[in-house]
Amino acid sequence: MKWNSLKALVASTAFMSGMAFAGPDLGAAEQQATNWPAIIMFMIFVGATLFITKWAAKQTTNTNDFYTAGGGISGFQNGLAIAGDYMSAASFLGISAMVFMSGFDGLLYSLGFMVGWPIVLFLIAERLRNLGKFNLSDVVSFRLAEKPVRTLAAVSSLVVVAFYLIAQMVGAGQLIKLLFGLNYNIAVVIVGLLMMAYVMFGGMLATTWVQIIKAVMLLSGATFMAFMVMKGVGFSFTEMFTQAIQVFSKVHDVTLDQAGAIMGPGKLAANPVDAISLGLALMFGTAGLPHILMRFFTVKDAKEARKSVVVATGFIGYFYLLTFIIGFGAILYVSNNPQFLDVAKMAVTGKLELVGGNNMAAVHLSDALGGDLFMGFISAVAFATILAVVAGLTLSGASAISHDLYANVFKKGQTTPESELRMSKIATLGLAIFAMILGILFEKQNVAFMVGLAFSVAACANFPVLVLSMFWKGLTTRGAVIGGVVGLVLAVVLIVLSKAVWVDTLGISDTPINPYNGPALFAMPLSFFCCWLFSVTDNSAQAQAERKAFDAQYVRSQTGVGISGASDH
Repeated sequence: MKWNSLKALVASTAFMSGMAFAGPDLGAAEQQATNWPAIIMFMIFVGATLFITKWAAKQTTNTNDFYTAGGGISGFQNGLAIAGDYMSAASFLGISAMVFMSGFDGLLYSLGFMVGWPIVLFLIAERLRNLGKFNLSDVVSFRLAEKPVRTLAAVSSLVVVAFYLIAQMVGAGQLIKLLFGLNYNIAVVIVGLLMMAYVMFGGMLATTWVQIIKAVMLLSGATFMAFMVMKGVGFSFTEMFTQAIQVFSKVHDVTLDQAGAIMGPGKLAANPVDAISLGLALMFGTAGLPHILMRFFTVKDAKEARKSVVVATGFIGYFYLLTFIIGFGAILYVSNNPQFLDVAKMAVTGKLELVGGNNMAAVHLSDALGGDLFMGFISAVAFATILAVVAGLTLSGASAISHDLYANVFKKGQTTPESELRMSKIATLGLAIFAMILGILFEKQNVAFMVGLAFSVAACANFPVLVLSMFWKGLTTRGAVIGGVVGLVLAVVLIVLSKAVWVDTLGISDTPINPYNGPALFAMPLSFFCCWLFSVTDNSAQAQAERKAFDAQYVRSQTGVGISGASDH
Protein backbone atom coordinates (compact mmCIF):
# COMPACT_ATOMS: atom_id res chain seq x y z
CA MET A 1 0.00 0.00 0.00
CA LYS A 2 1.10 3.53 -0.61
CA TRP A 3 0.96 5.66 2.54
CA ASN A 4 2.83 8.73 1.27
CA SER A 5 -0.34 10.63 0.45
CA LEU A 6 -1.80 9.85 3.87
CA LYS A 7 1.47 10.93 5.51
CA ALA A 8 1.32 14.22 3.66
CA LEU A 9 -2.29 14.70 4.70
CA VAL A 10 -1.61 14.10 8.38
CA ALA A 11 1.53 16.24 8.21
CA SER A 12 -0.30 19.20 6.75
CA THR A 13 -3.05 18.80 9.34
CA ALA A 14 -0.53 18.80 12.21
CA PHE A 15 1.41 21.70 10.70
CA MET A 16 -1.64 23.86 10.35
CA SER A 17 -3.35 22.90 13.57
CA GLY A 18 -1.35 24.71 16.28
CA MET A 19 -4.46 25.10 18.43
CA ALA A 20 -7.43 23.83 16.46
CA PHE A 21 -8.99 20.48 15.82
CA ALA A 22 -9.88 20.46 12.15
CA GLY A 23 -8.92 18.16 9.32
CA PRO A 24 -10.29 16.60 6.18
CA ASP A 25 -11.72 13.63 8.10
CA LEU A 26 -13.82 15.92 10.25
CA GLY A 27 -15.61 17.46 7.32
CA ALA A 28 -17.17 14.07 6.61
CA ALA A 29 -17.88 13.20 10.25
CA GLU A 30 -21.20 11.40 10.51
CA GLN A 31 -23.59 11.92 13.36
CA GLN A 32 -23.16 9.04 15.81
CA ALA A 33 -25.39 7.53 18.48
CA THR A 34 -25.62 9.64 21.62
CA ASN A 35 -22.67 9.04 23.95
CA TRP A 36 -24.30 9.36 27.39
CA PRO A 37 -21.12 9.17 29.50
CA ALA A 38 -19.72 12.02 27.40
CA ILE A 39 -22.93 14.03 27.78
CA ILE A 40 -22.92 13.56 31.58
CA MET A 41 -19.23 14.54 31.87
CA PHE A 42 -19.88 17.49 29.59
CA MET A 43 -22.81 18.69 31.73
CA ILE A 44 -20.72 18.41 34.91
CA PHE A 45 -17.95 20.48 33.33
CA VAL A 46 -20.33 23.12 31.98
CA GLY A 47 -22.18 23.33 35.31
CA ALA A 48 -18.94 23.80 37.26
CA THR A 49 -17.59 26.45 34.89
CA LEU A 50 -20.86 28.39 34.81
CA PHE A 51 -20.80 28.44 38.63
CA ILE A 52 -17.25 29.85 38.44
CA THR A 53 -18.47 32.45 35.94
CA LYS A 54 -21.22 33.54 38.34
CA TRP A 55 -18.62 33.92 41.10
CA ALA A 56 -16.20 35.77 38.80
CA ALA A 57 -18.95 38.14 37.63
CA LYS A 58 -19.21 39.53 41.18
CA GLN A 59 -15.45 40.22 41.19
CA THR A 60 -15.43 41.87 37.73
CA THR A 61 -16.31 45.53 38.23
CA ASN A 62 -13.99 47.45 35.87
CA THR A 63 -11.84 47.11 32.73
CA ASN A 64 -8.79 46.07 34.76
CA ASP A 65 -10.78 43.14 36.20
CA PHE A 66 -12.34 42.30 32.82
CA TYR A 67 -9.09 42.17 30.82
CA THR A 68 -6.53 41.08 33.41
CA ALA A 69 -8.45 39.75 36.45
CA GLY A 70 -7.13 42.79 38.33
CA GLY A 71 -3.59 41.44 38.06
CA GLY A 72 -4.43 39.09 40.91
CA ILE A 73 -3.57 35.72 39.35
CA SER A 74 -0.49 33.99 40.81
CA GLY A 75 2.42 32.93 38.61
CA PHE A 76 1.62 29.23 39.07
CA GLN A 77 -2.09 29.69 38.32
CA ASN A 78 -1.28 31.80 35.27
CA GLY A 79 1.24 29.23 34.05
CA LEU A 80 -1.40 26.52 34.25
CA ALA A 81 -3.91 28.79 32.48
CA ILE A 82 -1.38 29.55 29.70
CA ALA A 83 -0.86 25.80 29.30
CA GLY A 84 -4.63 25.41 29.12
CA ASP A 85 -4.77 28.11 26.45
CA TYR A 86 -1.97 26.50 24.41
CA MET A 87 -2.71 22.77 24.73
CA SER A 88 -5.39 22.43 22.11
CA ALA A 89 -7.59 19.67 20.83
CA ALA A 90 -5.32 19.46 17.80
CA SER A 91 -2.30 18.99 20.03
CA PHE A 92 -4.09 16.16 21.77
CA LEU A 93 -5.96 14.61 18.84
CA GLY A 94 -4.06 15.88 15.80
CA ILE A 95 -0.48 15.14 16.86
CA SER A 96 -1.32 11.78 18.43
CA ALA A 97 -3.10 10.91 15.15
CA MET A 98 0.02 11.88 13.22
CA VAL A 99 2.19 9.64 15.42
CA PHE A 100 -0.43 6.90 14.91
CA MET A 101 -0.01 7.18 11.13
CA SER A 102 3.65 8.20 10.78
CA GLY A 103 5.48 7.19 13.94
CA PHE A 104 8.59 9.14 14.95
CA ASP A 105 7.81 12.09 12.67
CA GLY A 106 5.05 13.08 15.07
CA LEU A 107 7.65 13.88 17.74
CA LEU A 108 9.18 16.51 15.47
CA TYR A 109 5.89 18.39 15.46
CA SER A 110 5.32 17.84 19.18
CA LEU A 111 8.64 19.54 19.86
CA GLY A 112 7.95 22.18 17.22
CA PHE A 113 5.17 23.65 19.34
CA MET A 114 7.55 23.81 22.30
CA VAL A 115 10.41 25.78 20.74
CA GLY A 116 8.67 29.15 20.94
CA TRP A 117 8.52 29.17 24.72
CA PRO A 118 12.21 29.94 25.48
CA ILE A 119 11.81 33.05 23.28
CA VAL A 120 8.72 34.07 25.23
CA LEU A 121 10.56 33.43 28.52
CA PHE A 122 13.85 35.21 27.79
CA LEU A 123 12.79 37.95 25.37
CA ILE A 124 9.15 38.79 25.90
CA ALA A 125 7.41 37.98 29.19
CA GLU A 126 9.11 40.26 31.71
CA ARG A 127 9.40 43.31 29.45
CA LEU A 128 5.84 42.86 28.23
CA ARG A 129 4.51 42.90 31.80
CA ASN A 130 6.55 45.98 32.72
CA LEU A 131 5.48 48.03 29.69
CA GLY A 132 1.86 47.10 29.07
CA LYS A 133 -1.51 47.30 30.70
CA PHE A 134 -3.97 45.05 28.87
CA ASN A 135 -2.42 43.72 25.63
CA LEU A 136 0.51 43.87 23.20
CA SER A 137 -0.78 47.10 21.60
CA ASP A 138 0.09 48.92 24.83
CA VAL A 139 3.70 47.81 24.43
CA VAL A 140 4.26 48.61 20.74
CA SER A 141 2.62 52.03 21.15
CA PHE A 142 4.56 52.91 24.32
CA ARG A 143 6.84 55.44 22.60
CA LEU A 144 5.39 55.38 19.06
CA ALA A 145 2.36 57.25 17.71
CA GLU A 146 -0.68 55.63 19.30
CA LYS A 147 -3.26 55.84 16.52
CA PRO A 148 -1.47 54.13 13.59
CA VAL A 149 0.44 51.61 15.72
CA ARG A 150 -2.55 50.59 17.83
CA THR A 151 -4.69 50.29 14.71
CA LEU A 152 -2.13 47.97 13.08
CA ALA A 153 -1.70 45.85 16.23
CA ALA A 154 -5.46 45.61 16.72
CA VAL A 155 -6.14 44.64 13.10
CA SER A 156 -3.41 41.97 12.97
CA SER A 157 -4.59 40.62 16.36
CA LEU A 158 -8.17 40.44 15.07
CA VAL A 159 -7.02 38.57 11.95
CA VAL A 160 -5.26 36.00 14.16
CA VAL A 161 -8.27 35.75 16.47
CA ALA A 162 -10.78 35.47 13.60
CA PHE A 163 -9.04 32.54 11.94
CA TYR A 164 -8.52 30.79 15.26
CA LEU A 165 -12.18 31.29 16.17
CA ILE A 166 -13.46 29.86 12.90
CA ALA A 167 -11.24 26.79 13.22
CA GLN A 168 -12.21 26.24 16.86
CA MET A 169 -15.93 26.61 16.18
CA VAL A 170 -15.87 24.16 13.28
CA GLY A 171 -13.71 21.75 15.28
CA ALA A 172 -16.11 21.94 18.24
CA GLY A 173 -19.14 21.44 16.02
CA GLN A 174 -17.68 18.39 14.31
CA LEU A 175 -16.42 16.88 17.56
CA ILE A 176 -19.80 17.20 19.31
CA LYS A 177 -21.64 16.03 16.21
CA LEU A 178 -19.44 12.93 16.13
CA LEU A 179 -19.42 12.07 19.83
CA PHE A 180 -22.67 13.43 21.28
CA GLY A 181 -25.06 12.76 18.41
CA LEU A 182 -26.06 16.44 18.31
CA ASN A 183 -26.81 18.38 15.14
CA TYR A 184 -23.76 20.33 13.94
CA ASN A 185 -25.46 23.75 13.95
CA ILE A 186 -26.80 23.19 17.46
CA ALA A 187 -23.30 22.23 18.65
CA VAL A 188 -21.82 25.42 17.17
CA VAL A 189 -24.50 27.58 18.82
CA ILE A 190 -23.93 25.88 22.20
CA VAL A 191 -20.20 26.62 22.00
CA GLY A 192 -20.91 30.23 21.02
CA LEU A 193 -23.37 30.79 23.87
CA LEU A 194 -21.09 29.26 26.50
CA MET A 195 -18.12 31.27 25.23
CA MET A 196 -20.24 34.44 25.37
CA ALA A 197 -21.33 33.69 28.94
CA TYR A 198 -17.80 33.02 30.23
CA VAL A 199 -16.29 36.15 28.71
CA MET A 200 -19.14 38.65 28.94
CA PHE A 201 -20.02 37.97 32.57
CA GLY A 202 -16.81 36.62 34.06
CA GLY A 203 -14.10 38.32 31.98
CA MET A 204 -10.51 37.21 32.43
CA LEU A 205 -11.09 35.75 35.90
CA ALA A 206 -13.69 33.24 34.67
CA THR A 207 -11.70 32.53 31.51
CA THR A 208 -8.57 31.86 33.58
CA TRP A 209 -10.30 29.33 35.82
CA VAL A 210 -11.98 27.61 32.85
CA GLN A 211 -8.49 27.24 31.34
CA ILE A 212 -7.00 25.96 34.61
CA ILE A 213 -9.75 23.34 35.05
CA LYS A 214 -9.39 22.27 31.42
CA ALA A 215 -5.59 22.00 31.73
CA VAL A 216 -5.88 19.80 34.84
CA MET A 217 -8.49 17.58 33.15
CA LEU A 218 -6.45 17.27 29.95
CA LEU A 219 -3.18 16.53 31.76
CA SER A 220 -4.91 13.98 34.02
CA GLY A 221 -6.61 12.19 31.13
CA ALA A 222 -3.48 12.15 28.96
CA THR A 223 -1.35 10.95 31.90
CA PHE A 224 -3.73 8.06 32.61
CA MET A 225 -3.76 7.04 28.93
CA ALA A 226 0.04 7.17 28.71
CA PHE A 227 0.36 5.23 31.99
CA MET A 228 -1.95 2.46 30.76
CA VAL A 229 -0.07 2.23 27.46
CA MET A 230 3.30 1.99 29.25
CA LYS A 231 1.88 -0.53 31.74
CA GLY A 232 0.89 -2.76 28.83
CA VAL A 233 4.49 -2.85 27.57
CA GLY A 234 6.10 -3.27 30.99
CA PHE A 235 7.07 0.42 31.19
CA SER A 236 9.69 -0.17 28.50
CA PHE A 237 9.98 2.24 25.60
CA THR A 238 12.02 -0.34 23.71
CA GLU A 239 9.23 -2.89 24.08
CA MET A 240 6.62 -0.30 23.02
CA PHE A 241 8.55 0.57 19.86
CA THR A 242 9.24 -3.13 19.05
CA GLN A 243 5.56 -4.06 19.41
CA ALA A 244 4.50 -0.96 17.45
CA ILE A 245 6.73 -1.97 14.51
CA GLN A 246 5.27 -5.51 14.55
CA VAL A 247 1.65 -4.25 14.63
CA PHE A 248 2.39 -1.57 12.01
CA SER A 249 3.90 -4.25 9.75
CA LYS A 250 0.84 -6.49 10.11
CA VAL A 251 -1.81 -3.77 9.71
CA HIS A 252 -0.15 -2.01 6.77
CA ASP A 253 0.94 -5.25 5.11
CA VAL A 254 4.61 -4.30 4.86
CA THR A 255 7.82 -6.06 5.93
CA LEU A 256 9.29 -5.52 9.39
CA ASP A 257 12.16 -3.58 7.80
CA GLN A 258 9.71 -1.26 6.05
CA ALA A 259 7.66 -0.88 9.24
CA GLY A 260 10.87 0.00 11.09
CA ALA A 261 10.88 3.27 9.11
CA ILE A 262 8.32 4.65 11.57
CA MET A 263 11.16 4.89 14.09
CA GLY A 264 13.09 7.36 11.94
CA PRO A 265 12.36 10.75 10.40
CA GLY A 266 10.40 10.37 7.17
CA LYS A 267 9.37 12.79 4.48
CA LEU A 268 7.00 15.05 6.38
CA ALA A 269 9.50 17.91 6.22
CA ALA A 270 11.35 16.82 3.07
CA ASN A 271 10.92 20.22 1.42
CA PRO A 272 13.51 22.47 3.14
CA VAL A 273 11.59 25.70 2.42
CA ASP A 274 8.42 24.38 4.04
CA ALA A 275 10.43 22.90 6.92
CA ILE A 276 12.14 26.21 7.68
CA SER A 277 8.89 28.17 7.28
CA LEU A 278 7.17 25.76 9.64
CA GLY A 279 9.95 26.17 12.20
CA LEU A 280 9.87 29.97 11.97
CA ALA A 281 6.07 30.11 12.26
CA LEU A 282 5.97 27.81 15.29
CA MET A 283 8.94 29.41 17.02
CA PHE A 284 8.16 33.09 16.54
CA GLY A 285 4.39 32.83 16.06
CA THR A 286 3.99 31.76 19.69
CA ALA A 287 5.62 35.03 20.78
CA GLY A 288 3.10 37.02 18.73
CA LEU A 289 -0.18 35.32 19.64
CA PRO A 290 -2.41 38.01 21.21
CA HIS A 291 -4.38 35.69 23.50
CA ILE A 292 -1.17 34.16 24.89
CA LEU A 293 0.60 37.52 25.39
CA MET A 294 -2.49 38.95 27.08
CA ARG A 295 -2.12 36.44 29.90
CA PHE A 296 1.07 38.11 31.16
CA PHE A 297 -0.94 41.10 32.36
CA THR A 298 -2.97 38.98 34.77
CA VAL A 299 -0.07 38.70 37.25
CA LYS A 300 1.08 41.40 39.65
CA ASP A 301 4.65 41.90 38.42
CA ALA A 302 7.37 40.81 35.99
CA LYS A 303 8.73 38.16 38.38
CA GLU A 304 5.36 36.39 38.40
CA ALA A 305 5.16 36.74 34.60
CA ARG A 306 8.52 34.98 34.28
CA LYS A 307 7.41 32.30 36.73
CA SER A 308 4.22 31.69 34.78
CA VAL A 309 6.22 31.00 31.57
CA VAL A 310 8.42 28.49 33.40
CA VAL A 311 5.36 26.70 34.80
CA ALA A 312 3.58 26.76 31.42
CA THR A 313 6.66 25.43 29.61
CA GLY A 314 6.95 22.54 32.06
CA PHE A 315 3.32 21.48 31.70
CA ILE A 316 3.28 21.95 27.93
CA GLY A 317 6.52 19.99 27.45
CA TYR A 318 5.20 17.15 29.61
CA PHE A 319 1.93 17.12 27.66
CA TYR A 320 3.58 16.93 24.24
CA LEU A 321 5.68 13.96 25.35
CA LEU A 322 2.45 12.25 26.45
CA THR A 323 0.93 12.74 22.97
CA PHE A 324 3.89 10.79 21.56
CA ILE A 325 3.19 7.82 23.87
CA ILE A 326 -0.55 8.07 23.12
CA GLY A 327 0.15 7.95 19.38
CA PHE A 328 2.20 4.76 19.71
CA GLY A 329 -0.44 3.38 22.07
CA ALA A 330 -3.03 3.90 19.34
CA ILE A 331 -0.88 1.81 16.96
CA LEU A 332 -0.87 -1.00 19.56
CA TYR A 333 -4.51 -0.91 20.72
CA VAL A 334 -6.55 0.76 17.96
CA SER A 335 -5.10 -0.06 14.53
CA ASN A 336 -5.63 -3.84 14.91
CA ASN A 337 -9.02 -3.67 16.69
CA PRO A 338 -11.96 -4.20 14.28
CA GLN A 339 -14.25 -2.25 16.66
CA PHE A 340 -12.54 1.02 15.70
CA LEU A 341 -11.97 0.41 11.98
CA ASP A 342 -14.18 1.87 9.25
CA VAL A 343 -14.23 -1.26 7.09
CA ALA A 344 -16.49 0.21 4.39
CA LYS A 345 -14.22 3.21 3.91
CA MET A 346 -11.11 1.00 3.94
CA ALA A 347 -12.61 -1.09 1.13
CA VAL A 348 -12.89 2.06 -1.00
CA THR A 349 -9.57 3.74 -0.16
CA GLY A 350 -7.40 0.69 0.45
CA LYS A 351 -5.94 2.47 3.48
CA LEU A 352 -6.28 2.24 7.24
CA GLU A 353 -9.37 4.26 8.24
CA LEU A 354 -10.80 4.75 11.73
CA VAL A 355 -14.45 5.31 12.59
CA GLY A 356 -14.95 9.08 12.57
CA GLY A 357 -11.62 9.65 10.83
CA ASN A 358 -8.01 9.06 11.84
CA ASN A 359 -7.98 12.21 14.02
CA MET A 360 -10.06 10.19 16.49
CA ALA A 361 -7.17 7.81 17.29
CA ALA A 362 -6.74 9.18 20.83
CA VAL A 363 -10.49 9.01 21.55
CA HIS A 364 -10.65 5.39 20.37
CA LEU A 365 -7.56 4.62 22.48
CA SER A 366 -9.38 5.98 25.55
CA ASP A 367 -12.25 3.59 24.76
CA ALA A 368 -9.83 0.67 24.37
CA LEU A 369 -8.07 1.45 27.67
CA GLY A 370 -10.92 2.61 29.91
CA GLY A 371 -14.24 1.79 28.28
CA ASP A 372 -17.24 4.09 27.74
CA LEU A 373 -16.76 6.05 30.96
CA PHE A 374 -13.17 7.04 30.24
CA MET A 375 -14.03 7.73 26.61
CA GLY A 376 -16.78 10.01 27.90
CA PHE A 377 -14.25 11.82 30.07
CA ILE A 378 -11.79 12.26 27.17
CA SER A 379 -14.63 13.46 24.91
CA ALA A 380 -15.63 16.05 27.50
CA VAL A 381 -11.97 17.07 27.87
CA ALA A 382 -11.64 17.55 24.11
CA PHE A 383 -14.72 19.78 24.15
CA ALA A 384 -13.51 21.67 27.22
CA THR A 385 -10.21 22.20 25.39
CA ILE A 386 -11.90 23.98 22.51
CA LEU A 387 -14.18 25.97 24.83
CA ALA A 388 -11.26 27.28 26.92
CA VAL A 389 -9.25 28.34 23.86
CA VAL A 390 -12.30 30.03 22.33
CA ALA A 391 -12.90 32.02 25.54
CA GLY A 392 -9.29 33.28 25.58
CA LEU A 393 -9.47 34.22 21.90
CA THR A 394 -12.73 36.10 22.36
CA LEU A 395 -11.30 38.07 25.26
CA SER A 396 -8.24 39.14 23.26
CA GLY A 397 -10.48 40.09 20.32
CA ALA A 398 -12.74 42.14 22.60
CA SER A 399 -9.65 43.84 24.02
CA ALA A 400 -8.43 44.81 20.53
CA ILE A 401 -11.84 46.29 19.64
CA SER A 402 -12.70 48.11 22.87
CA HIS A 403 -9.33 49.03 24.38
CA ASP A 404 -7.38 49.75 21.20
CA LEU A 405 -9.81 50.80 18.48
CA TYR A 406 -12.64 52.29 20.55
CA ALA A 407 -10.89 53.82 23.58
CA ASN A 408 -7.51 54.84 22.16
CA VAL A 409 -8.03 55.34 18.40
CA PHE A 410 -11.59 56.60 17.97
CA LYS A 411 -12.04 58.26 21.37
CA LYS A 412 -8.34 59.24 21.74
CA GLY A 413 -8.29 58.10 25.36
CA GLN A 414 -11.28 60.26 26.34
CA THR A 415 -13.40 57.44 27.70
CA THR A 416 -14.58 56.28 31.10
CA PRO A 417 -13.82 52.77 32.41
CA GLU A 418 -17.56 52.11 32.41
CA SER A 419 -18.00 52.94 28.72
CA GLU A 420 -14.95 50.87 27.76
CA LEU A 421 -16.24 47.90 29.77
CA ARG A 422 -19.63 48.27 28.08
CA MET A 423 -17.94 48.30 24.65
CA SER A 424 -15.96 45.18 25.64
CA LYS A 425 -19.16 43.29 26.32
CA ILE A 426 -20.73 44.51 23.07
CA ALA A 427 -17.57 43.38 21.24
CA THR A 428 -17.77 39.98 22.96
CA LEU A 429 -21.39 39.60 21.84
CA GLY A 430 -20.45 40.58 18.29
CA LEU A 431 -17.47 38.20 18.16
CA ALA A 432 -19.58 35.31 19.48
CA ILE A 433 -22.29 35.86 16.84
CA PHE A 434 -19.59 36.29 14.16
CA ALA A 435 -17.90 33.05 15.23
CA MET A 436 -21.20 31.11 15.27
CA ILE A 437 -22.18 32.30 11.77
CA LEU A 438 -18.77 31.52 10.28
CA GLY A 439 -18.64 28.18 12.12
CA ILE A 440 -21.91 27.19 10.43
CA LEU A 441 -20.88 28.57 7.01
CA PHE A 442 -17.52 26.76 7.05
CA GLU A 443 -18.93 23.39 8.19
CA LYS A 444 -17.76 21.53 5.06
CA GLN A 445 -14.43 23.34 4.67
CA ASN A 446 -11.04 22.09 5.72
CA VAL A 447 -10.22 24.93 8.09
CA ALA A 448 -6.89 23.58 9.34
CA PHE A 449 -5.05 26.11 7.16
CA MET A 450 -6.70 28.95 9.09
CA VAL A 451 -4.72 28.13 12.20
CA GLY A 452 -1.57 27.97 10.10
CA LEU A 453 -2.51 31.43 8.87
CA ALA A 454 -2.97 32.60 12.47
CA PHE A 455 0.50 31.39 13.47
CA SER A 456 2.03 32.88 10.33
CA VAL A 457 0.33 36.25 10.79
CA ALA A 458 1.50 36.35 14.40
CA ALA A 459 5.08 35.57 13.33
CA CYS A 460 5.12 37.92 10.33
CA ALA A 461 3.12 40.93 11.60
CA ASN A 462 3.06 40.97 15.42
CA PHE A 463 6.45 39.51 16.35
CA PRO A 464 8.78 41.82 14.32
CA VAL A 465 7.06 45.00 15.52
CA LEU A 466 6.82 43.77 19.13
CA VAL A 467 10.44 42.67 19.46
CA LEU A 468 11.89 45.72 17.66
CA SER A 469 9.80 48.14 19.72
CA MET A 470 11.30 46.64 22.90
CA PHE A 471 14.90 46.12 21.79
CA TRP A 472 15.78 48.56 18.99
CA LYS A 473 16.16 52.25 19.68
CA GLY A 474 15.92 53.16 15.99
CA LEU A 475 12.36 51.90 15.41
CA THR A 476 9.96 54.67 14.37
CA THR A 477 6.23 54.78 13.82
CA ARG A 478 6.69 54.82 10.05
CA GLY A 479 8.95 51.76 10.12
CA ALA A 480 6.69 49.83 12.52
CA VAL A 481 3.51 50.47 10.53
CA ILE A 482 4.98 49.73 7.09
CA GLY A 483 6.85 46.65 8.34
CA GLY A 484 3.79 45.32 10.16
CA VAL A 485 1.47 45.90 7.18
CA VAL A 486 3.93 44.24 4.78
CA GLY A 487 4.24 41.19 7.06
CA LEU A 488 0.47 40.96 7.55
CA VAL A 489 -0.53 41.35 3.91
CA LEU A 490 2.24 39.17 2.46
CA ALA A 491 1.55 36.34 4.94
CA VAL A 492 -2.17 36.34 4.08
CA VAL A 493 -1.55 36.56 0.30
CA LEU A 494 1.03 33.75 0.28
CA ILE A 495 -1.27 31.46 2.29
CA VAL A 496 -4.23 32.19 -0.01
CA LEU A 497 -2.09 31.41 -3.08
CA SER A 498 -0.70 28.17 -1.57
CA LYS A 499 -1.95 24.66 -2.35
CA ALA A 500 -3.81 24.38 0.98
CA VAL A 501 -6.16 27.24 0.02
CA TRP A 502 -5.91 27.90 -3.72
CA VAL A 503 -6.29 24.24 -4.74
CA ASP A 504 -7.66 22.23 -1.81
CA THR A 505 -10.10 24.71 -0.27
CA LEU A 506 -11.11 27.20 -2.96
CA GLY A 507 -10.65 24.79 -5.87
CA ILE A 508 -9.74 27.62 -8.25
CA SER A 509 -7.17 25.57 -10.15
CA ASP A 510 -5.17 22.36 -9.93
CA THR A 511 -1.86 24.21 -9.60
CA PRO A 512 -1.11 26.64 -6.75
CA ILE A 513 0.44 30.01 -7.63
CA ASN A 514 2.65 29.72 -4.53
CA PRO A 515 4.27 26.22 -4.42
CA TYR A 516 5.15 26.51 -0.71
CA ASN A 517 2.82 25.98 2.25
CA GLY A 518 4.42 28.27 4.85
CA PRO A 519 4.88 32.02 4.27
CA ALA A 520 7.06 32.75 7.31
CA LEU A 521 10.39 32.26 5.52
CA PHE A 522 9.48 35.02 3.06
CA ALA A 523 7.15 37.37 4.95
CA MET A 524 8.89 37.56 8.34
CA PRO A 525 12.36 38.63 7.10
CA LEU A 526 10.73 41.15 4.74
CA SER A 527 8.72 42.57 7.64
CA PHE A 528 11.91 43.01 9.69
CA PHE A 529 13.68 44.56 6.69
CA CYS A 530 10.86 47.07 6.07
CA CYS A 531 10.77 48.00 9.77
CA TRP A 532 14.52 48.70 9.57
CA LEU A 533 14.58 50.44 6.17
CA PHE A 534 11.68 52.82 6.77
CA SER A 535 12.93 53.62 10.28
CA VAL A 536 16.56 54.47 9.40
CA THR A 537 15.38 56.66 6.50
CA ASP A 538 12.95 58.56 8.76
CA ASN A 539 14.57 61.75 10.05
CA SER A 540 11.41 63.62 10.99
CA ALA A 541 11.09 65.46 14.29
CA GLN A 542 8.64 62.83 15.50
CA ALA A 543 11.13 60.04 14.70
CA GLN A 544 13.90 61.84 16.61
CA ALA A 545 11.62 62.19 19.64
CA GLU A 546 10.68 58.49 19.47
CA ARG A 547 14.34 57.47 19.47
CA LYS A 548 15.06 59.69 22.48
CA ALA A 549 12.13 58.13 24.36
CA PHE A 550 13.69 54.68 24.06
CA ASP A 551 15.98 55.06 27.08
CA ALA A 552 13.07 55.71 29.44
CA GLN A 553 11.18 52.78 27.92
CA TYR A 554 14.21 50.51 28.28
CA VAL A 555 14.64 51.34 31.97
CA ARG A 556 10.98 50.65 32.64
CA SER A 557 11.03 47.40 30.63
CA GLN A 558 13.95 46.14 32.75
CA THR A 559 12.93 47.44 36.17
CA GLY A 560 9.21 48.17 36.12
CA VAL A 561 9.87 51.70 37.44
CA GLY A 562 6.83 53.86 36.71
CA ILE A 563 4.21 51.13 36.96
CA SER A 564 1.12 51.88 39.02
CA GLY A 565 -1.09 48.86 39.53
CA ALA A 566 -1.16 46.91 36.28
CA SER A 567 0.41 49.90 34.52
CA ASP A 568 -0.23 53.58 34.33
CA HIS A 569 0.37 54.01 30.63
